[in-house]
Amino acid sequence: MSNRKIVLLDLDGTCVKSAEGILASVRLTYTHFNKEMPDDRELQTFIGPALVDSFMSHGFTEDNAQDAVNFFRESYTKPFFDDPQAPGQKIPGLYLSRMYFGLLGQLQKLREAGYVLAVATSKPQNEANRLCEHIGLEYLVTGIYGASGGLDTSRLHKDQVIAFAFEKLRYNEEAGDRAVMVGDRWTDIDGAHANNIPAIGAGWGYAADGEFEEHNADAVAEGVEDLLDTVNSIFSR
Repeated sequence: MSNRKIVLLDLDGTCVKSAEGILASVRLTYTHFNKEMPDDRELQTFIGPALVDSFMSHGFTEDNAQDAVNFFRESYTKPFFDDPQAPGQKIPGLYLSRMYFGLLGQLQKLREAGYVLAVATSKPQNEANRLCEHIGLEYLVTGIYGASGGLDTSRLHKDQVIAFAFEKLRYNEEAGDRAVMVGDRWTDIDGAHANNIPAIGAGWGYAADGEFEEHNADAVAEGVEDLLDTVNSIFSR
């Protein structure tokens, strides 16, 4: 394997519109622990970074932040919430996610153009697998690479996930491999740069105003329909 052009895709805010499920589980966590609820702007920052960091930044301590993460995972992966498609049924917060309109077509065009697609997400590996299977993304990508789970904290942040993906993909620059990270948060941009690859900001996701500029994204795809052209522009440099 050589001369591959690899496109790493974040999940939340890049491939899937996932705020509803994530924030439902975050709100339930604060209620369960009787903690002051963050405001709407602060809640949006939970989408993207490692959850333990987000909880520690908003009311939890190093001693109890992992308890918050554990409760979040419980409600996010088990049927706690009303299914909008089936009244009276309960589903996990995870399944409240939906693929962005138009993304499927863009990913198919990327594959037809010869790009190797893979998911690189800070979601735990088992959640990433379940979500990709739920939305049908698993059939479009070569691999799904997520964070470590449970007591294993060796792979929590995006730079570590990208490094793990490269290891599994046997990424080899000397053999001509090149890669780009596509993501909607600063963690994707910084994680890519830490691994010496460029990053494309997904402008349709959950980034705050000015976030891509502040973290020096190499390009920004303003809408889903711009993804193929933006990837092409990165690899043509």
